[in-house]
Amino acid sequence: ALITGAASGMGRATAHLFAHEGANVAVTDLHQEAVGKVVEEIKAAGFDNVKGWAMDVGDGEAIKRVVKEAAEHFGGLEILVNNAGFAIPANVAEESYEDSWGPSINVMLTSHQRAIRAALPYMRKAKFGRIVNVASTEGVGATPGNSPYVAAKHGVIGLTRGLACDLGREEDMDITVNCICPGPIRTGITAGIPEEHKTIYAKRRVPLRRYGIPEEVANMTLSVVLPAASFLNGVHIPVDGGLTIKNA
Repeated sequence: ALITGAASGMGRATAHLFAHEGANVAVTDLHQEAVGKVVEEIKAAGFDNVKGWAMDVGDGEAIKRVVKEAAEHFGGLEILVNNAGFAIPANVAEESYEDSWGPSINVMLTSHQRAIRAALPYMRKAKFGRIVNVASTEGVGATPGNSPYVAAKHGVIGLTRGLACDLGREEDMDITVNCICPGPIRTGITAGIPEEHKTIYAKRRVPLRRYGIPEEVANMTLSVVLPAASFLNGVHIPVDGGLTIKNA
């Protein structure tokens, strides 16, 4: 299993959980030091089935290289979790909007298809693959001042659906593509929001009246790659405490 953005937050929680459940885990993120820390954490917990790579998902050549190295190191690649992302506030009326638009689409949408295309030869060889794209509840709705992120996450859901149709019809293959849509989760992206504001927002918008934690997202990610989910394909699953179904 190769996980992008695995040095913190939901990616880190997913790496820990997958290793605990017996998967060989390729931990990837932007900086080697942060990647190495997660690898050491997993090994300290008693699991040696892990190795880390520094990888900028905004760099298509880096994706090809790391996917190849990880697959060769572990003898294959069957699970890909496209998790890497960030959020930059953007005002469409300002010149700086372009500074958010380009990186947002590149890192949170284009990188997904590049990683999938790099991983596909190994999945086809195994005749098995589980691709999980991490989008957001911003992929089914929108928040003001955040439109590049919103556009990228809507695109991730569209990419998931399109590739689920393409890959699902391949003869003698068992490759699925699904999408996880986290809501308000305690990660680095939300760390700057004051606790008081988190509490107010959660009580107003989330039926469960709280923010989620990365492990709750990681468990849903795990669930869609298990044998029991073999007929799940092309769906987007909110992990949001009920946020997207609450009208008022």
